[in-house]
Amino acid sequence: MPVGREQIEEAARRIAGHVRETPVLETGPGAFGVGAPLVLKLELLQHAGSFKARGAFNRLITVEHGAGVVAASGGNFALAVAHAAAELDVAATIFVPESTPAAKLARLDGYPCAVVVAGAYYGEALVASREHAAASGAVELHAFDDDVIVAGQGTCGREFDRQVPGLDTVLVAVGGGGLIGGVAAWFASGTRVVAVEPERCRALHEALAAGAPVDVEVGGVAADSLGAARVGDIPFAIATEHVERSLLVADEQILEARRRLWDGARVVAEPGGAAALAALTAGVYEPEPGERVGVLVCGANTDPATVTV
Repeated sequence: MPVGREQIEEAARRIAGHVRETPVLETGPGAFGVGAPLVLKLELLQHAGSFKARGAFNRLITVEHGAGVVAASGGNFALAVAHAAAELDVAATIFVPESTPAAKLARLDGYPCAVVVAGAYYGEALVASREHAAASGAVELHAFDDDVIVAGQGTCGREFDRQVPGLDTVLVAVGGGGLIGGVAAWFASGTRVVAVEPERCRALHEALAAGAPVDVEVGGVAADSLGAARVGDIPFAIATEHVERSLLVADEQILEARRRLWDGARVVAEPGGAAALAALTAGVYEPEPGERVGVLVCGANTDPATVTV
């Protein structure tokens, strides 16, 4: 495996003091309309509003960045890199697509980084960022296909495992695969790891069906955070060994889970952050009697006014 527990333990030591230990919320049967008890890890309370601060810090701390760094992102990795670069006093240039929500762009404005809007979706912003890296000498930070980034994201799984030992299953939303790659690398089949993807952003689902990463079209309510046109090679290699399967949820099911999360716990999540819960609230994943299920609620960068719409 390109990433394992040893690399994740190293990442945890490296980023200690730079990231938050995010809380868990244990619910009884009936919460959010789900018959089984659940344990939610509220990773949306992480610095910069998502789990991606973990990988950003792990990469920035270990890289030589004399000419600065460059990253492409639909929004969450952009915010994480901007936050980490500001804390570590590193110059950063961030490329974002036109699909990046205004709420995320507004937050980026609060950081001392250069922001460039390029292309409709993440893939086009990535191409533009690589052209900038080649011309400037800046170090490219890939949002999900980098072993150091994936190891950093794996610290989320490590932390969840220590907070709630003995989970049977963990549900994880997937875009390019950095989070599920890290989480699956940590649990290494000792706990079932199940991917949840929007029907219109299904890069891992199609890769597992094809036996290799393939290009997919992206769109829908979660495209800004889960809209990777192709799953990363590193996350895919891990997923083929340690992810049980990928489940698909519709846009309306994601939005309904988001509303239930607000109604039931007063937690404001972005659509991608609520996708894993949607598998349960929509009945796409049905726990067995007595099964201990954990859910990663992974992002909160959204306009709160849209949650109940």
